Amino acid sequence: MILTVTPNPALDLTWRVDRLVEGGTHRADAGAARAGGKGLNVARVAHAQGAPVLAVTTAGGRVGAEFADELSASGVPHVLVPVAAETRRSIALVDESAGDTTIVNERGVSPSDAEWGAVLAEVVERLPAAGVLVISGSVPPGTPEALLPMLIAVARDAGVPVVVDTSGPALLRAADAGATVLKPNAAELAESTGIDDPVHAARTLLERGAELVLLSLGADGMLAVTDDELVHARLDEPLAGNPTGAGDAGVAACAVLYAEGERDPETVLRRATAWSAAAVLMPLAGDISPRWTALAQHLRVTRPDPALFRKDPS
Repeated sequence: MILTVTPNPALDLTWRVDRLVEGGTHRADAGAARAGGKGLNVARVAHAQGAPVLAVTTAGGRVGAEFADELSASGVPHVLVPVAAETRRSIALVDESAGDTTIVNERGVSPSDAEWGAVLAEVVERLPAAGVLVISGSVPPGTPEALLPMLIAVARDAGVPVVVDTSGPALLRAADAGATVLKPNAAELAESTGIDDPVHAARTLLERGAELVLLSLGADGMLAVTDDELVHARLDEPLAGNPTGAGDAGVAACAVLYAEGERDPETVLRRATAWSAAAVLMPLAGDISPRWTALAQHLRVTRPDPALFRKDPS
């Protein structure tokens, strides 16, 4: 089973407009509302691909009630910890003419210490049945710094590998705590480490305690970085669409393979890159196109010189 934790869930609202004009007024058809947050997107993708999952997250307030109703209707197995704070919202404006998406994320409100304790208790109770723990997404302001390391520690004590997709100081705390896999994008990695060279920055996370870094490069694909391997996968041409769930789909691919016992970096990278690309083709985060198998066959996979990814190769 894939056990996911979403520390900062959101009700995802998506509108599609013909053309997004800064400062303009736009008309759109009725938007889509979906229970989201990165960990829930991971759970949705894995569940749709036939993997057993259980998503643990929180819900509170009027928005949280709508969030809970949609998640129940989705059929994704889940546990919701009730909290006092209102569940946040995330707004995606899809520009049909440009083929890109503008996103506005509310920051969210941290649950109380007792509510975080309830989340931790749910995770501890279900770890014996888990093949992998995924902790994915931002943490709300005011979240105790010990939360993420504690979740990683209880999983490690149970012998369960941990995949973490987060950013900022939390990314460094996850590495220090011994997360098995980290999945930042290039901007998050540079911001967290202060190092512009992505391969060097990824290897500093390995030195801190991680085993594998899956580094999203947007249209340039993805890197798998270990202590002794560097593998790059990409499509020949970037895909137009909605990229908001692409990274989550990549995490789902990694989680499915790790739950099955697969640890080969290239195998994980190929699946993660294909699922990420397939997510871009879908209108909403948390879905991937059935074309992922065809996309996987068209990946260009290399073992490049690390200097190729430096901003200034000289």
